[in-house]
Amino acid sequence: MAFCLAMVSCHDLDLNPLSQGSTDTWYATADELRMAVNQGYRSDFLRLDGDREFGCDDDWSDDTMTRDLDLSGFTNGTLNSSNWIVRSKWQLDYKLITRMNSVINKAQRAIDNGANAEEVARYVGEAHFFRGRAYGDLVFHWGDVPYYTTDMSIDSARTVGRTPKEEVLKHVYEDFDAAVAALPVSYNGEQRVTKGAALAFKAQYALYMGDYATAATAAKACMDLGVYSLEKDYSHLFEPSNNTSPEFIFIMPRSLELKINLMPKANAANDVLVRNAGGSEWLTPTWDLFAAYTCTDGLPIDKSPLFDPHDPFKNRDPRLSMTIVPFGSEFMGFIYDPSPAARTTKRLSDGAMVKNNDCRLVTAFASYSGIVFKKYASQEWLDNGRAWTNPKILMRYADVLLMYAEAKIELNQIDQSVIDAMNMVRARAYGVDKSDVTAYPAFTIKSQAEMRHDVRLERRVELAYEWQRYPDIIRWKIAPDVFSRKRYGMNFGKMQEIYDQGNWFWGITPKIDENGVADFTELEAKGLCMPLMERKWDDRQYLFPIPDKEIEINPNMKQNPGY
Repeated sequence: MAFCLAMVSCHDLDLNPLSQGSTDTWYATADELRMAVNQGYRSDFLRLDGDREFGCDDDWSDDTMTRDLDLSGFTNGTLNSSNWIVRSKWQLDYKLITRMNSVINKAQRAIDNGANAEEVARYVGEAHFFRGRAYGDLVFHWGDVPYYTTDMSIDSARTVGRTPKEEVLKHVYEDFDAAVAALPVSYNGEQRVTKGAALAFKAQYALYMGDYATAATAAKACMDLGVYSLEKDYSHLFEPSNNTSPEFIFIMPRSLELKINLMPKANAANDVLVRNAGGSEWLTPTWDLFAAYTCTDGLPIDKSPLFDPHDPFKNRDPRLSMTIVPFGSEFMGFIYDPSPAARTTKRLSDGAMVKNNDCRLVTAFASYSGIVFKKYASQEWLDNGRAWTNPKILMRYADVLLMYAEAKIELNQIDQSVIDAMNMVRARAYGVDKSDVTAYPAFTIKSQAEMRHDVRLERRVELAYEWQRYPDIIRWKIAPDVFSRKRYGMNFGKMQEIYDQGNWFWGITPKIDENGVADFTELEAKGLCMPLMERKWDDRQYLFPIPDKEIEINPNMKQNPGY
């Protein structure tokens, strides 16, 4: 019933209570329109695929894992139409669509009452943006979906069918185009949807659907606005205090003081904090992500002579040490070292050697993979009661540059603009200008297949732990390779033996396949690691199932294949 109720609840009812807003009388002023469109900025609507806050765990991808090693319906290939994540995403998207439809269709009331037409147009533009994003999300996950732009009766809702995804996508583009036409390039003192955000998300959904010409055009238009640039320091992007980076195109700010948009789970920060700092290390990076970062010569770890499996942070892309805590480095008031030799560690506040709770031989529930996230983590978390106050980055300029490059590569229009876009992103990681090609492993023009591999890998390491990996895996159709694998960690029972034999951290360099995915089976065969879980994949899960309630109440709502 969620779909029906979302479409019809509180709309065009006979009753008009004077004590609260009604759709029969609301939208009569610019302020009322603003309040209505502000619903689109709600945290439950501003979720991302793979976002732990709102249902799609990032461990659906191969970048993160949780300590409980739970195989969900998705990760063991048994996703079904009663899954709560499937239901909630469907319901939230249609709830947002219904609310934005009302803003778009009823905004004329405010103009008729004397509201400023330009101001009204901006709010309508924002409503088009949010509606386009919601329908884009639906099409990506479900394919053909019901499409409507006006109020719908309960009877109609119970008989509505699915509109072909190609037609819905056309309307998604129209919504983003309407937003581009109505919205300013920037605001003074406000963080609202802009022209650049509408162009960037149009590029994203076009890329998701394989419409590379539209994606390239929209991304280039966003770049040509000339208002965005890359943050000089990659790590500064993810600090709690950074809410105004020139790289941010669309973010969801958080405020501890105002209690705005804080993570719903009280222990969200605690889940990724190291145990020495009082955290649980419940969510950690995977070895798969750890292995994905190239060496400083630009080569994968199994091809580069610079890689040392015993010192895996050495000679690696700088973003690795800004995303995952390097062994032996200072972090959260302690020296982080998961080694069996580090039963004690230094507490930086007084230099004392204390029990090392980040070593599994000391604390059984320390990170099973031996690695922990540095990205986002901040001393501020400890100072503010472990509240995750970092802004949620929904779109940043580096993503636009890489979307542009990928779309042009898929069109086989590989030119200097593609290389420049990719090199801007990589050079920033090394702290140099893209023109200084001797100071970093610069990209050069190669074959389409080689460039495709390069840009996909660059996306993975640049956007790691930013909830982009799962949709990338789905749209690249590499899920059978990525998801039909074991996840590995340290061999707990033999950690000391492995260390004594000189095989710490990895005794053997894992092989990297054509999709950039690491193969740890040789390490497993030699007892140098252990499988923690084994995932399954079913190709039907490239599309989500229509929620069971929709099928039950609507004979015209046909289920996706395989469910």
